[in-house]
Amino acid sequence: MKEKVTFYFNFCKRCFFVFLLWLTFFLNVQTLNALSIETMPGIIIEELRLSVPSMYKKTWIDAEREIWEPWLSKQEGFLGRNIFYNEEKGEALILVNWKTKKLWKNISSKEVGKIQSLFEENIKKSLRIDSNPFKLIYEGELYQEG
Repeated sequence: MKEKVTFYFNFCKRCFFVFLLWLTFFLNVQTLNALSIETMPGIIIEELRLSVPSMYKKTWIDAEREIWEPWLSKQEGFLGRNIFYNEEKGEALILVNWKTKKLWKNISSKEVGKIQSLFEENIKKSLRIDSNPFKLIYEGELYQEG
């Protein structure tokens, strides 16, 4: 009789231990799922859409390469970028790849504004105009899936 009680006692201890392991795992999975996307590791893509009139396309591309490219290449977490152009719409799509959202967002808006000002001054001087003809249509972010 004592052996049966010991057996059931040990069995219950093991079941309780397995339950605690399961509960710990379950809670950790729930915690991971609850993490905001900002704190999750993984490549993030900055998406920018701009109005770029076709008559200014070459000047725009030249300024992108001269101003933004060298600056971006020095930023921690910068992995590269792709530039696309839609002739029919006169729109550009820029996809900037970052190692993490945290590294991307660590760049101060003041610093970005400074580079944007240099870019705009370059454009205005090159085109001999008073204002930047390239308007931001959309700014967003994309996350790598799978």
